[in-house]
Amino acid sequence: MTPTQSIPEINRALAEQINREARANPQSPYANKFVGIANGQVVVVADTPEELSRRLRQIEPDPKKCFAVEASRDYSIVEEIWRIV
Repeated sequence: MTPTQSIPEINRALAEQINREARANPQSPYANKFVGIANGQVVVVADTPEELSRRLRQIEPDPKKCFAVEASRDYSIVEEIWRIV
């Protein structure tokens, strides 16, 4: 973390680090979890996106200071949604 980095940049860098760790190590506490980051720190590890969203909003109500990542997901793959049922 450098003094010139903004909170969103710090959050994104931490999320990328967590995702790399979770993809490389299935025993990681973040593997296959939804991870919430606020102000450069992990503040929530949840099983569902709904739980993550609820708890993250309780901890940090300003969405500009928050970031969420689905750890273990391959974000280089494009998935198209054709219809919501």
